[in-house]
Amino acid sequence: MTTARVWFITGASRGLGRAFAEAALAAGDRVVAAARDLGPLADLAAAHPDSLVRLTLDVRDRAAVRKVVDEAAATFGRLDIVVNNAGGLLLGMVEEATEEQIRAQFDVNFFGAVWVAQAVVPHLRAQGSGHLLQVTSMGSGGGFASVGFYAASKSALDSVSQALAMEVAPFGVKVTIVQPGGYGTDLFTRGTTLAERHPEYEPLHAQLAEMWGEDAGPDPSTAAPVIMELVELAEPPLRLIVGGASYDLVQQMELARTEEYRAWEHLSRKAPG
Repeated sequence: MTTARVWFITGASRGLGRAFAEAALAAGDRVVAAARDLGPLADLAAAHPDSLVRLTLDVRDRAAVRKVVDEAAATFGRLDIVVNNAGGLLLGMVEEATEEQIRAQFDVNFFGAVWVAQAVVPHLRAQGSGHLLQVTSMGSGGGFASVGFYAASKSALDSVSQALAMEVAPFGVKVTIVQPGGYGTDLFTRGTTLAERHPEYEPLHAQLAEMWGEDAGPDPSTAAPVIMELVELAEPPLRLIVGGASYDLVQQMELARTEEYRAWEHLSRKAPG
């Protein structure tokens, strides 16, 4: 008989976090679901009274993160899979965003995720196992107009997560940087902060709106099977793009970057470093 795994998921009330929680419960696992607003999880809690525990958490509060993680670990006696998923989106050109908005973006997407990682690693290290999924973005490899700060916060998390993976590997702890594409979540509605538009950028805003269209993207539940297969792997990858269309796009961006480097290799090699 397989022992039920214990998941800790941040941003679990909606979108990808909710989808991952549902999939884990359907697989017979137990879930500690953390979110600022637990209301949307009421139906899931009623359906799984013995295997789902809801904890209120604002990942921006480092002390609260440590307290909630300790409570989560004590609830079922261990943590097997941690999904660092909470996040938000700042939409605006670099010039348009305020200092407050930029700092808020990093407080959630970067610092909040770091606080969670710092809090869970001692538990995973002590038990000699565990898998930490750091949810970044398929766009974390580079910036794009109007979502530069979002990409920057996810890029920072990507880099720290790669370092973390090296640091915790000797203790039997795995880290995977999960890079999802655009799914139909609340990220582009409830989770979005809009910078005040400057008239000079209206043509570019219009161009981007036309490029992206109104398609909200696939349902988050379609990403859950990938995650469920990922956590079954004895040796999971460091990075995983979630979404076929996103995979193709990332490959195109990587190719363009490589070609740009090669085009200017002659200039790069004029310096000895």
